[in-house]
Amino acid sequence: MNEKSSSETKRKRNPSPVFSAVEKCQAVLSIWTERAKPADICREMKINWMHLKHWQDRAMEGMMQALEPRSGLAVGSALSPRLRVLLEKRQRAEGMSRLDQRLAKLQDSNKKKTETP
Repeated sequence: MNEKSSSETKRKRNPSPVFSAVEKCQAVLSIWTERAKPADICREMKINWMHLKHWQDRAMEGMMQALEPRSGLAVGSALSPRLRVLLEKRQRAEGMSRLDQRLAKLQDSNKKKTETP
């Protein structure tokens, strides 16, 4: 019997290219300012869409954290439609988690009221 170990049968993964923070920023900003399409960036940099989406999400988080203490996050007219949609998604996600927390709190208090004779 000629059995191969599982490590021998697994395909080797191609290492993904390494990009500097500046290159990632330029890629994300070129999409947000609508100078390039996401598909073009992915093709040029030889990355998949999820990789680029992860960069956009991280950039958005970093921007929100950097701007949070000084003032509230306001959607201005200078934002591209794509950036505005990303901001709205982020705000909706945060709003839903707050609603979930509130609902849990109300359900707990309602349980306590019904359990008390």
